[in-house]
Amino acid sequence: MAGKKREIQLQAVVNSQSLWDEMLQNKGLTVIDVYQAWCGPCKAMQTLFRKLKNELNEDELLHFVVAEADNIVTLQPFRDQCEPIFLFSVNGKIIAKINGANAPLVNQKIINLVNEEKKIAAGEMVRPQYHEIVFVDPDADDGGEVLNESVNQLYSIAIIKPDAVINRKSLEIKQKIIKAGFVIEIEDKRVFTEQQVRDFYHRIAHQPDFEDFVLFMTSGLSHILVISQGNEEQPALGETESDPETEAKEIYEDHLAMVTTPMMRKKRDSLEEYLERQHISQFCDVEENITDVNCFIDMFFPDFKNMKNLKLEKILALLRPALFQEKKEDVLKIIEDEGFKILMQRQIVLSEEEAQTLCKEYENEDYFGNLIEKMTSLCVRFAMEDLPINQLYGSDSLEAAEREIQYFFPPQSTLALLKPHVTQEQREEILKLIREAGFEITQMKEMLLNEEEAGKIYSKIKGKDFYQDVLEMLSEGPSLVMVLTKWNAVSDWRQLIGPVEPDEAKLLSPDSIRAKFGRSVLKNAVHGSSNTYEAMESITRIFEEFGPENPEGN
Repeated sequence: MAGKKREIQLQAVVNSQSLWDEMLQNKGLTVIDVYQAWCGPCKAMQTLFRKLKNELNEDELLHFVVAEADNIVTLQPFRDQCEPIFLFSVNGKIIAKINGANAPLVNQKIINLVNEEKKIAAGEMVRPQYHEIVFVDPDADDGGEVLNESVNQLYSIAIIKPDAVINRKSLEIKQKIIKAGFVIEIEDKRVFTEQQVRDFYHRIAHQPDFEDFVLFMTSGLSHILVISQGNEEQPALGETESDPETEAKEIYEDHLAMVTTPMMRKKRDSLEEYLERQHISQFCDVEENITDVNCFIDMFFPDFKNMKNLKLEKILALLRPALFQEKKEDVLKIIEDEGFKILMQRQIVLSEEEAQTLCKEYENEDYFGNLIEKMTSLCVRFAMEDLPINQLYGSDSLEAAEREIQYFFPPQSTLALLKPHVTQEQREEILKLIREAGFEITQMKEMLLNEEEAGKIYSKIKGKDFYQDVLEMLSEGPSLVMVLTKWNAVSDWRQLIGPVEPDEAKLLSPDSIRAKFGRSVLKNAVHGSSNTYEAMESITRIFEEFGPENPEGN
């Protein structure tokens, strides 16, 4: 009850034209969350508003309001908008509008406007001549400010929880979601902060075990998925194994689906209900309330509208020996000039079996034997020697590409550690560098490394004189421990983090993580395993459930 009372004090409720007119009498800045009655205000932004209210401590200058567009004539242009809308009123004049739950932008706008009001009140500046925003009827043809196009596509957010991730169930869950006709528009992996958990799960905050649940959700890596319904009808009932006791019920449900209204079918076909039928809902939580979904999309994927249209594909390319020896640099330049990014490359000598597999399309030709001999020691314009074949090989399908990439670039895992002195902002920067370097974060958890836990990572230096200093440094706060996966992961991670001594790193490897974030030899920001054996030993000790998908590659 105390939490509800605080929310009411934070945001005044405006649900009629008379209350709207009364609200415009407020002095100072009023931040207005415009919402639809059927989906409610944007809960995800309340944490930011409460923080600003407490930090700025300007009760006379700063007010927060939730306004129901359905019952306020002035807000008619905003009706039926799925996306959250925030209006900014200064002394009764609407001077700014932000579409979407863009927390950093809203935060900066509020701080700037409050600071202006404080300076005006102190006589330090003259009130600016703001241009009042005119709300435009969406049916009108005349000019004026154009509202952002509302999201036509309905999305859901799914959270694959830490226990599912650590038990390697996330891939299975995603495959089931896709097979059922849903589309995963975008995904990310992260360890939730406590506040993010409280925001996303605000509807169950009253439950007696909620605090334990918060600890669980912040204990390890989760997957965040933005999911759309897709264009085809969901084949949900065909997914489960045949069961004589349920077949009649499923046939009846199919009959009901034919006679129910679209709104009723929407509920039956919801992602949440599908996951329940598949008996995996305990591993994956779903948010389908449109307002909250849009708030969380803006929070977790601020560039979502651009990113969801960017579908990246990977393909394996192979330069055959003659081309590699004579025109390698020319070919690589053409590849990059055409907009491709080379993620990984290596020089290899194919075995006879590998060459035969890659050249299978020529096995009935007279020159096949000569071709295999040449292969073991980009187009037609690169055909060379006396063999009528392209000297540049490329995968002929996405399935083949995935299979061939796994074969020639087998994934390897290494252990990575972000030390206690690394700030949250620095963590985000380092995680960005990790992703940009092509690593996949396959496991992650925040933990306080006591002597026992630290020994699982630093076992090879236990007898060293400086080991107690290491333990003392690790005891200063929680560390972020991760499993990073990519081809050649151990070596590439060591290269990315740089030399142990930050000053040396700044000299020899100025773009490395230790050069940018290290303070001293002990507080050099990050740690990494030295070799594949040490990596797998540390990983299995820290993440007991972890099992590499490709042990040979590790």
